[in-house]
Amino acid sequence: MPSLRSALLWAVLGALAAAAPAEYTHRVKETVHPPRGWNALRPAPPAHTMELRIGLPQPKFAELEEHLYAVSDPSSERYGEHLSKEDVEALVAPRPESVQLVEEWLASHGLLSDALSRSPAGDWVTVRVPVSLAETMLDTTYHVWAHTASGDSLVRTTSYSLPEYLHDHIEVVQPTTMFSRFTPMRTTYRSFRANTAIPQSDGARIAVPSASGGQVAASCNGTITPECLLELYNATGYTPQVPGENKIAVTGYLEQYANYADYYQFLGEEVSYAANSTFSVVYINGGLNNQTPADAGIEANLDTQYAFSLTYPTPGTFYTTGGSPPFIPDDLEPTDSNEPYMQWLEYVLSAEDLPQSISTSYEDDEQTVPYSYATRVCAEFAQLGARGISIMFGSGDAGVGDGDPDPATQECYSNDGRNVTMFIPGFPASCPYVTAVGATSGVPEIAAWFSGGGFSNYFARPSYQDTAVTKYLGELAPGTYAVPLTIQQAYPDVSAEGVDFTIVWDAETGLVDGTSCSTPTFTAFVSLLNDARIASGKFPLGFLNPLIYSLNAQTTTGFNDITVGNNPGCGTEGFNATIGWDPVTGWGTPNFGVLKELVLGA
Repeated sequence: MPSLRSALLWAVLGALAAAAPAEYTHRVKETVHPPRGWNALRPAPPAHTMELRIGLPQPKFAELEEHLYAVSDPSSERYGEHLSKEDVEALVAPRPESVQLVEEWLASHGLLSDALSRSPAGDWVTVRVPVSLAETMLDTTYHVWAHTASGDSLVRTTSYSLPEYLHDHIEVVQPTTMFSRFTPMRTTYRSFRANTAIPQSDGARIAVPSASGGQVAASCNGTITPECLLELYNATGYTPQVPGENKIAVTGYLEQYANYADYYQFLGEEVSYAANSTFSVVYINGGLNNQTPADAGIEANLDTQYAFSLTYPTPGTFYTTGGSPPFIPDDLEPTDSNEPYMQWLEYVLSAEDLPQSISTSYEDDEQTVPYSYATRVCAEFAQLGARGISIMFGSGDAGVGDGDPDPATQECYSNDGRNVTMFIPGFPASCPYVTAVGATSGVPEIAAWFSGGGFSNYFARPSYQDTAVTKYLGELAPGTYAVPLTIQQAYPDVSAEGVDFTIVWDAETGLVDGTSCSTPTFTAFVSLLNDARIASGKFPLGFLNPLIYSLNAQTTTGFNDITVGNNPGCGTEGFNATIGWDPVTGWGTPNFGVLKELVLGA
């Protein structure tokens, strides 16, 4: 229940808003159709508090993008010369005129400077307001919306307006039109299988020419462990040389907590030489990492157990970011803070010292994130890449379908009011400034059927993809895809094992699957490559994609090409894995030994 003081404050602010001079007219800034499955229940409570994020234009972003590609392309003279935090902030800073006009507009509604918070570059302004004031500012009406299948609820509107004179000075305001639920990968399409009998190797081996010693333990064909991955990806015997200078991190959201007791049990069972290691936790926006066994998260445990054991003794960080899942609309004073991802981005962009490799296993259906917001979030990743940070995202666990991992129940329709049947790309995997990781299974490897992949409906294809994607499209059967793909960003870029991963959860050993497994795994091998480069006096790899695609234009690529399998969804067989790049496994899985020599020569 809000306090009397809070109620009086909002009453004063509302009066100030009502008294603001009507010297301007509002014009619609953005309108969306609510995604399928969302229904408006009732008008939002006027006193419900929201945190409005206002994105100001970044007039020099094109220049930042040029720098990003120059420092990420191994053929460039500037390769590896990453920008400083201050350099990046200067390139995304808004125009002074935009800052002034937005602050004056906010002040006209009683929101003075001390009520605002700003991103380090000043390109985002955040303010907490009640629904009643937000509706006045944005000339709109908010409702409580419910998602039929999950029961999740949001306070949203389908259209909002801004004063006409501000349209060139504000790119986006959220939460307004974003119905994304931002969920973990389905750690996944099969639940955790507890008390599974984990087979022990009887010494039998499978011949894999690209693996360490040319073979892999036969037990890895049904149960993946860190030792399996080191063997399979040709990294057995590599010891990190500069732990402390090189670091790795994974992210956690929506009350996913990484349990230390489970971590230590996992190390004792599977990685005994790392049994004395641990990981640090960074708490963002009120994030927690509860250690009650029942609070252990499958996602968080999986990410920490694999990313940090594979890179031991490289320091590992678990970012836990506060922000609850969508609120329960029957609360008297509901908390609607279900967009923690921007909180994490705000934190890392303001930090001076960051891990060089970061893994995230969360996503949305691209079409549930308004284009204006998706492009701004994608631009944040470009900032991190320009600073030398490698960002990996899982490509999704639903093949070419929506977030439902069961192809039989997927709903593959556009949410633009036309209800056109279509494949459903995932975001942020579809952003051209991140590295998207698909999944494989078995030894020898084939594509995992759930591996997300396809083509963005928002982002143009970057030049580094042109040759590979054009070749793939030229080999597609006519009519495979309903819309032209010649200009669309394609994903995933790479892949890694994603089926039958041994983890410990709530003190039990069992198996899980998904690109939630693939993403921390691939990130770990990127971290090992960064270790080798830093130990040789070189800069970390940073944004990986220009390097990955250029390597695969050579005879020796450093990747194990996956040519068998497909990713069904939407009532189709999806795409096929094939020779070279494909939208199921990308370029394939890493061969660390070969990649190490290639990146040391870059």
